[in-house]
Amino acid sequence: MPVLTELDQGPVPVKIWTADIEASARQQLANLARLPIVHHHVAAMPDVHTGIGATVGAVIATRDAIIPAAVGVDIGCGMIACRLSLGAEDIDETSLRRVFDQIGRDVPVGFNQHEAADALAAQAKPFAKGLRAITGRHPGVEKRLGKHSDWVRQLGTLGGGNHFIEVCLDEAGRLWIMLHSGSRGIGNAIGQYFIELARRDAERQQLQLPDRDLAYFREGAEHFDDYVAAVHWAQDYAAANRACMVELVLAALRRHLPPFQVTGEVVNCHHNYVAREHHYGADVWVTRKGAIRARAGDMGIIPGSMGARSYLVRGLGNAESFDSCAHGAGRRMSRTQAGKAFSERDLERETAGVICRKDRGVIDEIPSAYKDIDTVMENQRDLVAAVHTLKQVLCVKG
Repeated sequence: MPVLTELDQGPVPVKIWTADIEASARQQLANLARLPIVHHHVAAMPDVHTGIGATVGAVIATRDAIIPAAVGVDIGCGMIACRLSLGAEDIDETSLRRVFDQIGRDVPVGFNQHEAADALAAQAKPFAKGLRAITGRHPGVEKRLGKHSDWVRQLGTLGGGNHFIEVCLDEAGRLWIMLHSGSRGIGNAIGQYFIELARRDAERQQLQLPDRDLAYFREGAEHFDDYVAAVHWAQDYAAANRACMVELVLAALRRHLPPFQVTGEVVNCHHNYVAREHHYGADVWVTRKGAIRARAGDMGIIPGSMGARSYLVRGLGNAESFDSCAHGAGRRMSRTQAGKAFSERDLERETAGVICRKDRGVIDEIPSAYKDIDTVMENQRDLVAAVHTLKQVLCVKG
């Protein structure tokens, strides 16, 4: 059954959809509840865990203000999935290994990017004017990006960390592709730049903050409108990045699998973003830091870890969660802790049956470093309903 824990440690309460939360995350949520800009309450999803400043898994409604560090640096990070007209009978280990290798050749991962920008010109064109406006007013964004990163050549690239591309089978044995990525280097540059601006503004105004990473821009302040424009640009870029990658992955599959079509079931959703919404009688800015929107009827994707199943869900529109739900299993162990606690043999055992990297470079992504996805789903039965269960047969990590 859903677990709803309430903290009353600030001007507004904190509502948490789990009892499994570490002390540092509780403190971060209490810090958020102390901010004068927070509206009604703070919500924390069942995958909640400690982040930088704001807790990962937090949903924060704010009046006339936004906290850039709560949105974070992987602006617009999220998921996309689509179903194919193939089934389990159309794949085998040989064909999947060929697909794995092909995706590795066609989709840059980690810090890599596409060698030439010409092929991406059409996808990049809608973003060029908006970015010129941002960097024209804030050249520091471009300086942070650095000379070795090119936002055009990063369209259709995966990145690293917990970003992934998967081929999955659902409960009926139908084939899906699913991937997780965000706004890449340019989103990171935008996030870092405006987080630092917010900190400086807070210092000049001598704001008394429980954490310097909770510095915020108020509407009407010098940088507020520019930040909103920049963050929405990055969110749109992140969605386009995922869509571009899907096309590359589909092309890779077509080279090694029988002919297929993409069905109409396509979901593309952010889980690190900010949006203007109406909740509890007010128009507010809602920041979902590691959470997805789950209004009644909204479709979303909640991935497990690289050896666990994932869920395609439909939102139930729970007002207490600000129409939100978890964005994944949520880490129970830091990357450093996981690297020390587990071996390559552990990783091989926990990813048995999945074609994926099984080397020390991805041990920090071992399933045991994450919370149990089925427990997370059980704790949010009042937030979403499961539509499909997806289990990966192939996973490409950055």
